[in-house]
Amino acid sequence: MDIATVLGLVFAIALIVGSIAVGGGSFSSFIDIGSALVVIGGAVAACLVAFPFNKIMASFRVGMKCFFNRPEDVPKIIEQLVSLAEVARREGLLALESKLDDVDHPFIQLGIQLAIDGSPPEVIEDLLRTEIDAVATRHAEGKSVMDQMGRFAPAFGMIGTLMGLIMMLSNMTDPSSIGKGMAVALITTLYGAIVSNVLFLPFAEKLGFYNKQELVAKEIIVRGILSIQSGENPRVIDQKLQTFLPPKLRPSDKAA
Repeated sequence: MDIATVLGLVFAIALIVGSIAVGGGSFSSFIDIGSALVVIGGAVAACLVAFPFNKIMASFRVGMKCFFNRPEDVPKIIEQLVSLAEVARREGLLALESKLDDVDHPFIQLGIQLAIDGSPPEVIEDLLRTEIDAVATRHAEGKSVMDQMGRFAPAFGMIGTLMGLIMMLSNMTDPSSIGKGMAVALITTLYGAIVSNVLFLPFAEKLGFYNKQELVAKEIIVRGILSIQSGENPRVIDQKLQTFLPPKLRPSDKAA
């Protein structure tokens, strides 16, 4: 589980609740079911208009990655590629076929299998980069739904506020109810801002961050596979791939 996502949500909610408590406000004044329906239901409805239904359903599954994503272990990927390079250098590319069962990353398996089959380097690179583009497209679709819901929620919050003001101003016979009616009208804007800036937009940014991490890992694999096929020295391959890591994670820096 991604602890940062959980901590961020808990911290944001705690700050909001704490601010209300410190300010001496009544929590019941901040609860309005109708306002919540306008904001959340309106944002979902607008996304149904903007996107196909299957993309909306997929976006909720993608959103769960913010909590349960398994990040790529880049140092392990590099270590595995260098190990395969050593086998290929010592015994030839065909010897890698016996090592495929030990490879747990499907993208590495795909690249090694293409190399074993004798595919030209340009064909291997084209196929692997096509796969990368397809993954990036799928991730971008899920992120775009979250982005749009983050945009629609404040808009529907404003719509709910205007609806509340209209209903309040249409009944001015009881001046004592104006303050309460104004408060209810403003709650919808508050809900829109909270839902957008605590849920949808942060989720979209987190998905974008994970997407970049995965694409970097796949880029490392592409370069590693091409280097293995070309017969480069495993030490050179290792040094080349280590450049993708922050300096403090590189073996030489750890040893220093």
